[in-house]
Amino acid sequence: MATIAADYMVGALVNAGVKRVFGVVGDSLNGFTDSLRREGSIEWVHMRHEESAAFAAGAEAHLTGQLAVCCGSCGPGNLHLINGLFDCQRSGVPVLAIAAHIPSSEIGIDYFQSTHPEVLFKECSHYVELVTHPDQLPQILSRAIRTAVARKGVAVVVIPGNVALGPLTKPAPKWSAPSAPMIRPADADIAKLALLLNQSSRVTLLCGAGCKDSHAEVVELARKLQAPIVHSLRGKEYIEYDNPFDVGMTGLVGFSSGYSAMKSCDMLLMLGTDFPYRQFYPEGVTIAQVDTRAEALGNRCPIELGVLGTVKDTLTELLPMVQQNTDSSFLNRALDDYRKARANLDSLAEPEAGSSTIHPQYVTRLVSELANEDAIFSCDVGTPIAWTARYLKMNGKRRLVGSFNHGSMANSLLHSIGAQAAFRDRQVISMSGDGGFTMMMGEFLTLIQAGLPVKVVVLNNGTLGFVEMEMKASGFVDTGCDLKNPNFAAMANAIGIKGIRVEHPAELEGALSEAFAHPGPALVDVVSARQELVMPPSTSADQAYHFGLFMLRAVMDGRGQQLIDLAKVNLFR
Repeated sequence: MATIAADYMVGALVNAGVKRVFGVVGDSLNGFTDSLRREGSIEWVHMRHEESAAFAAGAEAHLTGQLAVCCGSCGPGNLHLINGLFDCQRSGVPVLAIAAHIPSSEIGIDYFQSTHPEVLFKECSHYVELVTHPDQLPQILSRAIRTAVARKGVAVVVIPGNVALGPLTKPAPKWSAPSAPMIRPADADIAKLALLLNQSSRVTLLCGAGCKDSHAEVVELARKLQAPIVHSLRGKEYIEYDNPFDVGMTGLVGFSSGYSAMKSCDMLLMLGTDFPYRQFYPEGVTIAQVDTRAEALGNRCPIELGVLGTVKDTLTELLPMVQQNTDSSFLNRALDDYRKARANLDSLAEPEAGSSTIHPQYVTRLVSELANEDAIFSCDVGTPIAWTARYLKMNGKRRLVGSFNHGSMANSLLHSIGAQAAFRDRQVISMSGDGGFTMMMGEFLTLIQAGLPVKVVVLNNGTLGFVEMEMKASGFVDTGCDLKNPNFAAMANAIGIKGIRVEHPAELEGALSEAFAHPGPALVDVVSARQELVMPPSTSADQAYHFGLFMLRAVMDGRGQQLIDLAKVNLFR
């Protein structure tokens, strides 16, 4: 029997299957962390920042599908969780946050570190509630766990430190939350979707993260429809591999072939995706969408039909009603476009004879070739996302984690910590940008402290690369993007982590192989090309105009040499 509320909390988490808690200790958390210590079966992962704890928990939840937990102490401690929790909420992963609070007797009178976390966390959670008395905890904690698991998002329990130490003799619950339900559409919706598909001759499928566990059904639907499959970035790990109908991505970091397959179809079927960029959707065609969230249906573009259901359950019912399309001309054109786009991209991932420039495409291609078959990858927001999307190959065993919906910098190292803590025996590789890596560089020490053999590949190009390109594409002279970086490899070696610096393409493969073979954490500091362009699959006249405007302004600003460097890196390859 529990003796205090904190003991009850720990018992409930044990019964819910929680294996670890990510956080930073603090006075208002002392009762909870001491209960963890005494109970002994849940690992405490000591982070350097609470934001990192939330990102790490999000990665564990994404990879396992199970409830993950993070916590922060009162005031600034739990406030630091917010950015990571926004990422968890927008990624749709089950995370419970324990937000310790100031003493209950001091709430409302401007006490030291006073905030109102029950208000502050509302926008990044499905459920948040303040526990004002130990007897409230069983109901609130159980509801929080059920909500996080069933609604696939964040739930927050706010508990003052003194309440966590209060007496509570109730036993921890044996049941916490239901399993994922089957969500099958109505027969009429299935029949209408089949009719729309059978009436169309050029169907394209756009597949997202909702296609998890539905690979076979999606590929079979494409086969019957002779339809090219375009995937979103979040759908990459679930649908790209073993897929003869794949024509790549669309969007800002996509392929021209994915863009063309969507723009030239006469029907687009969206499966488990809420792809956000409206300008990449086709106009004047039939669009249908399948999703488990009613709010996502028709959210990005006008649709003919919205179907509420999981992709797997929907396609299981739909497939027998879909007629076999015997005309493969549309699919063949899309596949031919993809082969050409893929060949062009692959040509950029080759080292140049006699050049000392290391291109990020080559880095990512080598990482993909040298990594384990079941490696887990994370990538920073910015240019690392583009190279990961285009050059990292998935195979059904590999996993990919990123801040793909929230778009937060500095996520990669933090996600890799959560991934490695959950999967100690698998290779975890962080594809970090120098801006993201340095933003939360304190967590690099966590790799040593927690004994996590994460491999960190830093693209060291000395700039906030994606921001710089956005400025140029909008006609602005890039300002405030320069990064004065240290020798990251020397820094790593100084703190006890294996560090290797690479300044020439010929050194890269050996350095990556050495780092990946190292039994502990390792960092590869790759001094890469600064001005590598990430071109969208379709460039508008407006974008060309603004880029030309940037070049004019750069010359007038005395930065003509930058334009020469830009040409050398991108045009003369």
